[in-house]
Amino acid sequence: YHLSEHYPVISPWRWLLAVIFPILFAIWGVKRRSLDLSGAMLGLLMGFILTLTNYAHLACLISFFVSSSLATKFRAEKKRRVEADFKEGGQRNWIQVLCNGGMASQLALLYLLDVGCGERPIDFDKDYRSSWLSTGILGAFACCNGDTWASEFGTAVGNSDPFLITSRKRVPRGTNGAVSWVGLLMSLLGGLLVGLFHYFTVLYTVDVAVLEHAVSQWPIIVVGGAGGFFGSIFDSLLGATLQYSGINEEGKIVEHPGRGVKHICGRQILDNHSVNLLSSIAIALMLPRLANCLWP
Repeated sequence: YHLSEHYPVISPWRWLLAVIFPILFAIWGVKRRSLDLSGAMLGLLMGFILTLTNYAHLACLISFFVSSSLATKFRAEKKRRVEADFKEGGQRNWIQVLCNGGMASQLALLYLLDVGCGERPIDFDKDYRSSWLSTGILGAFACCNGDTWASEFGTAVGNSDPFLITSRKRVPRGTNGAVSWVGLLMSLLGGLLVGLFHYFTVLYTVDVAVLEHAVSQWPIIVVGGAGGFFGSIFDSLLGATLQYSGINEEGKIVEHPGRGVKHICGRQILDNHSVNLLSSIAIALMLPRLANCLWP
């Protein structure tokens, strides 16, 4: 079957859901202080694009947004003590929303222009373009979710200090480029969750007759886990080398040099937003190739 050879008409129901779902989640995010107004407005646009193209793309967005918002609130008091720029609930603005969801939204636009709309199984042999783009979107969200879970849970769980990924030197919690075994495990689980949401959405929205002639879809869960794990690793490598980390007189981690700030690692080239953006771009471009090579 070659599903991408024609462009299906977008149904009224899909148009309606593409409007309703983003509005509901934007309201939820603002009420929980996971988004500010600018972040909610941009999130509306991204949610509209992702819902319009493929419900599996929306599922990836939902799994990332909801789980990362909950992770940000986990043991918030402990994070407040170590992070100088701590925000209650996360309160992502439009820049953070763009850096976390921008790559996925761009790939979704390409999906809409190149493939059309509708749910399709991942099958690189029979439907390469939609499979590549969907896996790239999955990779972008899995990367962001894995990194968020690693930093949020890694900072809040356990008592030992993490180690710098480049030198294995012990550094204070909250240092850019620092990893812990708990954090690495959580990055894998964060990516697996995104893959799981994608898998079940495909399973319940794609026509049964189409699924019977497609390859097994369960590997997308493993691919999601790989995206979360390697995304966190790539993010940590950038953070340890190209992002400034210092500790101020209050014992909090800061991203800029200043009076009373002791340098820990990294150069002041990138900030946290640009690191997240570059990581999501890298994983979104690499994961489809990996999935194509390893898919049974």
